[in-house]
Amino acid sequence: MIQLDYKSSVPICDQIVNGVIRLKALGVLKSGTQLPSVRQLAMQLSVNPNTIQKAYGILETNGILCSVKGKGSFISGDENAEAAVLARAKANFREAVAKARELGLTDAQLMEMINEKGDETA
Repeated sequence: MIQLDYKSSVPICDQIVNGVIRLKALGVLKSGTQLPSVRQLAMQLSVNPNTIQKAYGILETNGILCSVKGKGSFISGDENAEAAVLARAKANFREAVAKARELGLTDAQLMEMINEKGDETA
């Protein structure tokens, strides 16, 4: 389900948020899918339950999850969830472009990379 890189500079909480968003974007997690409880996921990922709780809170704030008291957390089925996934993808893309520019890549080189990646998926 969610893969964590414990050596990454990206905080574990953010990796969990990004993992759920990625699974939603790929269609692995569909609207209405129940996520594991905070305790279950904390045990699966070997992280503190507070970290999972924080990630679930961020996902809920962004409209990707909805929590039902006594029932659990579910993938949202509304348009806000789709918009949140797209917004996260755009933010990640902008961050990657900014880092590439810091390394001296030109717009032409970036476009070439995008086109190469597009060819791979076609």
